[in-house]
Amino acid sequence: MTAPRDPALDRLQSLIGHRFESPEILRQALTHASMTSERIRSNERLEFLGDRVLGLVAAEMLYQRFPDEPEGDLGYRFTALARRETLVRVAQEIGLGEVIIMSDGERETGGAEKDGLLADACEALIAAMYLDGGLAPAAAFIERFWSPLLEEDPAPRKDAKTELQEWAQARGLALPRYDTLSREGPDHAPVFTVSASLAEAPPETAEGPSKRAAEQAAAEQLLARLTGKDGTS
Repeated sequence: MTAPRDPALDRLQSLIGHRFESPEILRQALTHASMTSERIRSNERLEFLGDRVLGLVAAEMLYQRFPDEPEGDLGYRFTALARRETLVRVAQEIGLGEVIIMSDGERETGGAEKDGLLADACEALIAAMYLDGGLAPAAAFIERFWSPLLEEDPAPRKDAKTELQEWAQARGLALPRYDTLSREGPDHAPVFTVSASLAEAPPETAEGPSKRAAEQAAAEQLLARLTGKDGTS
């Protein structure tokens, strides 16, 4: 007897352009750690693989699209494509939060809208497509949803930490300093609090689902304040 089809998963597969031969791998990609006592059965391992598949495809996209750009500029573009914010944006576009399998408690606390949870599930979905159908469907998905983002930034965009460092170096200042103030929350949904400081300026503090994300947010806030005072960009 054939199992009944899930309209939400049917819609997701139509949006991503891939019909899974193995529904089990899709289910695992959508299973958050809060839903299983065995974390190996959640989407965390797939997230690890999906990050690498995204990196490979994004790097080739940039290599082909910008044949005259040096490595450094390609690196800035790559960071923008592979960062958490971009994954969250794609996850929201395909309605991924609606179909992620999570505990009632996680969903009641806004799990379906959490950036870290959405980004991780998006990477896991990429890995599931890769394992189910090879590189072609995963690459087609990435090219379809990531290519428009290339058109939004005609010039390579540097991340906040790089911009803050270059701003400091241009003024003969010491490099910015980042201090982790705290790490709270469960292992599957940590919250890091980080401060960014530069020279004698008061530090800025920000939170994020990873140390790197919190550092970027703090750097962005500090840079905005410093450039606002300085009157330059």
